[in-house]
Amino acid sequence: MKKIIVGITGASGSVYAIDLVQALLDAAAEVHLIISDLGAQVLAHEFKTDDDAELFHAMRVKTGTGATMIIHSVHDMFAPVASGSFQADAMVIIPCSMKTLASVALGYTTNLLERAADVTLKEKRPLILVTRESPLSRVHLTNMLKAHDAGATIMPASPGFYQHPRTIQDLVDSVVARVLDHLKIASDLIRRWGAEHDGGQT
Repeated sequence: MKKIIVGITGASGSVYAIDLVQALLDAAAEVHLIISDLGAQVLAHEFKTDDDAELFHAMRVKTGTGATMIIHSVHDMFAPVASGSFQADAMVIIPCSMKTLASVALGYTTNLLERAADVTLKEKRPLILVTRESPLSRVHLTNMLKAHDAGATIMPASPGFYQHPRTIQDLVDSVVARVLDHLKIASDLIRRWGAEHDGGQT
């Protein structure tokens, strides 16, 4: 069972986080979820819910895979994921705000989410930042490069269209599938390039 830390920040695109967490639970992963204060507000707005914890726990029960999910308070700096001794396999921040990107790039930790990302880098474990902003300023681009040089993978929420998406969910799945690929977790969210599609070849 893989242990994956998932961080949700205040950028628009909570649907990517929901999709990823669901896929991880379906794969029977152990998910450690951290939601920033603004991330919780954006999620509540985009999903029209007043209880994000209940939303995620309902997803866990639905899977029936025996997957585990632990929701950590973003203010709990004593949580296990704050320590390098916690053996997580990887961390994903999805969506990743430009503020959180800056914190990761500079190693400036003010909450558990940022601390967990900093620990992930110092322990040389995979850290994936699914950034969601446009257009990008020079500051954003510089911070992306700094985070990349520190060991993070920068993966903008940029869906592909070669699979002939028909719905918004198809577009979301294309982004999440790429994240799962980098986590080395199998999924069938998308058709692979070269696979049969509508009777032909993509």
